Amino acid sequence: MAITRFSVSPLHTQITNLAAVAGGRAPADLVITGARMLSTYSERISTDKEIWLSGGRIAAVKPAGSYKSAPAPKALYDAKGGIIAPGLVDPHIHIESSMVTACAYAEAALLNGTTTIFCDSHEIGNVMDVAGVEAMLEDARLAPLSIFLTVPSTVPATSPELETAGGDLTPEKIGALFDKWPEAVALGEKMDFVPVAMGDPRSHAIIAEALKRGRPVSGHIYGREFVAPYAAAGVTDTHEAIDRDISDDFVDAGIWVFLRGGNPATPWNSIVEAIKPITELGASHKRYCVCTDDRDADDLLSFGLDWVVREAIRCGVKPEQAWSMGSLHGATRFGMGDEIGGLGGGRRADLVLLDDDLKPVNTWYGGALMVEDRKVTPLLEDTLNQRYRYPDAAYSTVHLPKSIKLVPDLPSGAVTANAIGIEMPGIILPHRKIDIAPANDWETILERDNLSFVTVIERHGKSNGGIAYGLLHDFGIKNGAVGSSVGHDSHNIILAGTNEADMQLALKTIEAANGGIAVVENGKVLAFVALPVAGLMSDKRVHEVAAENQALKKAWQQVGCTIPYMGFNLIPLSVIPEIRITDKGLVKVPEMTLAPLFD
Repeated sequence: MAITRFSVSPLHTQITNLAAVAGGRAPADLVITGARMLSTYSERISTDKEIWLSGGRIAAVKPAGSYKSAPAPKALYDAKGGIIAPGLVDPHIHIESSMVTACAYAEAALLNGTTTIFCDSHEIGNVMDVAGVEAMLEDARLAPLSIFLTVPSTVPATSPELETAGGDLTPEKIGALFDKWPEAVALGEKMDFVPVAMGDPRSHAIIAEALKRGRPVSGHIYGREFVAPYAAAGVTDTHEAIDRDISDDFVDAGIWVFLRGGNPATPWNSIVEAIKPITELGASHKRYCVCTDDRDADDLLSFGLDWVVREAIRCGVKPEQAWSMGSLHGATRFGMGDEIGGLGGGRRADLVLLDDDLKPVNTWYGGALMVEDRKVTPLLEDTLNQRYRYPDAAYSTVHLPKSIKLVPDLPSGAVTANAIGIEMPGIILPHRKIDIAPANDWETILERDNLSFVTVIERHGKSNGGIAYGLLHDFGIKNGAVGSSVGHDSHNIILAGTNEADMQLALKTIEAANGGIAVVENGKVLAFVALPVAGLMSDKRVHEVAAENQALKKAWQQVGCTIPYMGFNLIPLSVIPEIRITDKGLVKVPEMTLAPLFD
């Protein structure tokens, strides 16, 4: 029997039975006894408690042993002093970045104690337009996880003059998605913060589609000068607080702050600085959540939302408050605090059994035990074996011309290059002016000036392989190439390397698999993760993809790359300062203008 979000019937159909169970007049389906209870309402941990479940919902929390004086429960579980807490709620995530589909993603989420996510599917929207978003929604409906959509708001991320995307989600299309899909509960991150702040008609029309339906609007912003106009335009949350001061600005402007945490070796651990209004300035935590944003398959297993909660604790937040920030706060932000995020009567029985370090041991989803002793149960295994298969069109999204030149022409004299600087954490990339002296070959220039090629190729079949050339400074690769069909956010193919031959091999490897990420050295593919679903996701189980991902990371380091491949995938993201590259050329941000490779 497959377990999905729809396995638990609505509260209004269960109130009579739940009241009878809570009042001791009818038997519970399950009693979990001998537990400590973490209340996200009072933010306390109480001892010697038990929780009564019926119909996939919570009937009551009672003193331990209360079940003995009530009708015998159908099942009894001894928590042996462990902590029962509500399942975690991730308010901002892109499933596609995990390299697996929604059904496969659910396995890792449940292992990490996450039972609800709010997903912005703008990655597949950028590739396949509405058809891609709707395919992911169908995928989500079959997943053993509560997945709600924040409708992609910025597809493409900028404009056709600055990049070529496969999708174009107009205000009319966005309104139709809201009206067709009940799980479309908010507008996804409005990434074009400069046009929003400057009153761009299309950007504001998209926001209006959400606001006139009473849906909240999510944001994405860099620069304190943009906070006030952004908030005034109706944006009420963001996950892009990268330091203390802008985090403080956001919360005082009435914008929910989603503190993003992740592998410290990647760009996704901004929580350490962004949490400081709470830990240093005395701000309340009530308008703060924690989120994951982007995770690859490997980090998805090791750095889940539970890890981010524990990171908040390491930063100085009380454990009970941190768990609230990871559950009730996210639910409340999206108007679901009476359904998920707490242990109150009538709520969904999405529960986690924690050890003393707040690490998940068991996960119940809608009252069904999906993870026990940190292992997938047969019930979850059965559900995962019935995963959604994407339509055939999703397996044919890489369209390239037969012949492509991948490196720029050698300059004939001295030039100044507009190079993309590479530095950790890999989000904001500096615009570096590099004076290049004449040379007889590119090899001499690259080695002398610590440069490598970077090339972006349009893959959606809209421009017959439009291509742009650039140079990376301090990328570190010495002999070889890397390539990816995950080039945020339009997801054209991005390649970097030191020579045409290895870059061509990386490109051909990606093309043959309808997408993926490749590492090549001296004419040999060292590692490759195939991503045939829209060029973004594998159709395998998460542990299989995680193993492939680990091999990719090892090869990535072997060839000398100085930022992780997920940071590399952000190089084309033309809404983050200071300079990016798309299929149209080098893009300066926030000026939103094109720059030549050589001045």
